[in-house]
Amino acid sequence: MNKTMMDILACPIDKNHPLELFEIKEKDDVISEGALFCKKCSRFYPIIEGIPIMLPDELRDKKQEIDFLKNYKEELPEKIITQGNPWHL
Repeated sequence: MNKTMMDILACPIDKNHPLELFEIKEKDDVISEGALFCKKCSRFYPIIEGIPIMLPDELRDKKQEIDFLKNYKEELPEKIITQGNPWHL
């Protein structure tokens, strides 16, 4: 995901903008791994292999996202790991 996308991305649930960006792996302003966070509804959206996964809760892959949280629990902030919606560790 190119960082310039932050100007247009909003939470698909409550339309909040801007979202917080947490970079895990980044090179030349392109984020390959990271997370987006909505301050309004406390939802997080993982960025996996450069793609922000911004789906409604009912279409999200819980196993994939729990694995993501486990893999990056040291790099992501506490508010995502322990309090993020729709699930957390």
